[in-house]
Amino acid sequence: MIAEIGLAALWLAAALAALQMVSGAFALKGAEGVPNPLAIYARPAAVIQAGLAVLAFMMLLWAFAITDLSIKLVATNSHSMKPMTYKLTGTWGNHEGSMLLWVGVLALSGGLLAAFERRLPERTMGATLAVQGFVGLGFYAFLLLSSNPFERLPVPAVEGVGLNPLLQDIGLAIHPPTLYAGYVGLSVAFSLAMGALLTNQVNPSFARVLRPWVLGAWVLLTFGITAGSYWAYYELGWGGWWFWDPVENASFMPWLAATALMHSVSVLAARDALRTWTIMLGVLAFSMSMLGTFLVRSGVLTSVHAFAVDPERGSFILALLLLYIGGAFTIFALRAGAVSEGKRFSATSREGALVFNNVMLSAILAIVLLGTLYPLLTEAFDVRVSVGPPYFNPASAIFAVPMFLVMAVGPLLRWKEDKPARIQFEVALVAAVLIAVISLVTILGDYPFLPVLGLGLALALGVGALLPLRGRKLSRVPVATYGMVLAHFGVAVSLFGMACEGAFTQERLAAIAPGGTEQVGDFAVKLESVTPVAGPNWTAIEARIAVSRDGAEPVILSPQARNFWSPAQATSESALLTRWDGQLYAVIGNQAEDGRWQIRVWWKPFVTFIWYGGLLIAFGGVLAIVGRVRVDVKRRKAADMGDARRADIEALDAAAPVPAE
Repeated sequence: MIAEIGLAALWLAAALAALQMVSGAFALKGAEGVPNPLAIYARPAAVIQAGLAVLAFMMLLWAFAITDLSIKLVATNSHSMKPMTYKLTGTWGNHEGSMLLWVGVLALSGGLLAAFERRLPERTMGATLAVQGFVGLGFYAFLLLSSNPFERLPVPAVEGVGLNPLLQDIGLAIHPPTLYAGYVGLSVAFSLAMGALLTNQVNPSFARVLRPWVLGAWVLLTFGITAGSYWAYYELGWGGWWFWDPVENASFMPWLAATALMHSVSVLAARDALRTWTIMLGVLAFSMSMLGTFLVRSGVLTSVHAFAVDPERGSFILALLLLYIGGAFTIFALRAGAVSEGKRFSATSREGALVFNNVMLSAILAIVLLGTLYPLLTEAFDVRVSVGPPYFNPASAIFAVPMFLVMAVGPLLRWKEDKPARIQFEVALVAAVLIAVISLVTILGDYPFLPVLGLGLALALGVGALLPLRGRKLSRVPVATYGMVLAHFGVAVSLFGMACEGAFTQERLAAIAPGGTEQVGDFAVKLESVTPVAGPNWTAIEARIAVSRDGAEPVILSPQARNFWSPAQATSESALLTRWDGQLYAVIGNQAEDGRWQIRVWWKPFVTFIWYGGLLIAFGGVLAIVGRVRVDVKRRKAADMGDARRADIEALDAAAPVPAE
């Protein structure tokens, strides 16, 4: 009955999504302040739908936990002997299960919005829920008509096929759910943006409702991309943290759009500017998440990250993409002229810095989008091309470099209008750090240009990130300002790690007999032995490598070459030695005819700073959410206390610096 309960819950949730869409649309028929009686069903429909979607996902989770081999999805993606952790995470380690997780989080978000949000006018909320129901209905149709996760087998399987060995890792419990939650947060931002556009309510009050959803989605995307980068780094065994893989880009493009949207909506909330730009970015961010869904699930890509899905399902997703995004941009084109301009500002202001960096982010997004789609377009004409780091790195740097420079000094500018001469000391300090670092590294050695430039930018940006705190009493600094400072400092930390890894990495590939020693940087690497080992669903050859630095006590590393038996697949399991100034990365290869073993070892200075910085960025976003929510709560309380108190709160919100990335 597990499958039947789950499938029934999905069908009922789909029906409620349709009711939510229709009922919410009736809100547009009523006048402002006079609710249409048919619009009252949108909120309860969204709440009940959320419960049903969560119930459906719990049923699938239960089926995987007990390895119900009568369900096709379980039989093709699990195994009775698989560890329980991977049984549970395997629920979303496939196309159908991950889509059900997506729909479940989408419905839950809509239910929370309907249950607790009371700041928007009812017409705007109705329109928002109608759009959210429309988006959800399309995904329910996709699940029920072409990707049923509860499909039964005519005869239960004797044993399951098992989960892709590359996914049998704790990273599967972290990376996909956070990414999906981030994508769904962007779908809520999209619905809110379209609701405000349809009812002509694009104003600071709308922006304050939108802001937590955008910040939350951005934090989750940041954390998900950071976790996914580290997972691929240690799991795939090639020693890289980012390869500009099309599926990596599919998550990076929504993040770029969300970053621009996050800053734009903060300006709208604080200064009533960038109204049309905010709506456009809300549509663009969701467009990128939909495009990523299409790329990953359509079968047009060959990637370790992509789901193997037949073209018919890809066509279904493409139809949804064209319907949602084409419709949204059409409405935007028709309605954008009705959105008032908002307050004006000078180019030499904090708003001006934000607009400049949003344009730079949009340019980088265009570069990544072109590099991702171009090979697909040429392949349609039987021409195969490969687009990788030689294109993405320099092309992105053209816009990233000025963005980082403005990011370092932008938060120091005043709102509306400022004179750059006022911050000439801070500008000079940032420039001096940049020039000094680049000059010093260039003198010390012959290193690639982009990593050296990145190193200088990282240290200059690190100094610039802390400058908003200069001369201020730290106990009185708003929490949101600390979030901005921490997020910007995290960008500097990540950039520092990327630059050091790119400039100073040392690699050694050698064939070593047991007892042999090789040198990598300051490390002596000795292969002591190679022995067979067995795991719960795999066998492996495990190397015992003694690593010592400058004659210190050796540390044992144990890289493995594993062979999984269900499904049959070979993987390379790296071994890592982490120190404060970097990471030693070791993998074992094949055995040569003379008995020697292929060993590959990298010393990667400060590579861990890439992910430390990502965590700092995400935590800065969390602080920004906390700070902004606190201000919004004070504002709502002030609304009941009189205009004078409300004016104080408005001033506090405007005074809190907004990230200028």
